[in-house]
Amino acid sequence: MKLLYADASPFARKVRAVAYELGLQDRIALDFIKAVPGAEPNRELGAANPLRKIPTLLLDDGRSIYDSTVICEYLDGLVPEIALIPSDGAQRAEVMTEHALANGLMDAAVGLRYETAVRPEDARWPSWIADHWDRIDTGLDWFEANSGRLAEPINLAQIALGCLMGYLDFRFAEKGWRSNRPKIAAWGETMLSRPSFTETVPAG
Repeated sequence: MKLLYADASPFARKVRAVAYELGLQDRIALDFIKAVPGAEPNRELGAANPLRKIPTLLLDDGRSIYDSTVICEYLDGLVPEIALIPSDGAQRAEVMTEHALANGLMDAAVGLRYETAVRPEDARWPSWIADHWDRIDTGLDWFEANSGRLAEPINLAQIALGCLMGYLDFRFAEKGWRSNRPKIAAWGETMLSRPSFTETVPAG
């Protein structure tokens, strides 16, 4: 298998962290792809994923799988003895709902990165930026209030939350997401020290 990815993408990191948690990291080759919205379209990526989004997983038989959630579900199915996504209907719905929240917060954070670092300053939308920061703050506050849900065993929602925390540290360290959130701050220190995260730290 080959993963088309960008080192800084929290969604690609989520897939890579899942691969480590499942013991599949050595079965997945990494292929760095440069794909910046608004820039020249990456035709190599488009051949595998018409949306031209990363991450995209190329299977050995030539098929491709995307987006990050679908890739994680596929990888989880390869190792039935480890369930990052519960099979039970009620538990699955709970984990996937929490994953949707963490994943949506990552999407908001990446959007903020593009808005504040890629879009020309005179074209930026302050109220849009404020709204996205409010979503992130509200989401993190929800996890703080429901930190009991972050107990072992590890699941996909927790991995996505860890990737969000890592991305905020990487791109927006000055915002200090840990402020007034001692429970998830302590949990995050433990999560980000796992090999699945220490081996996938973004570099640029």
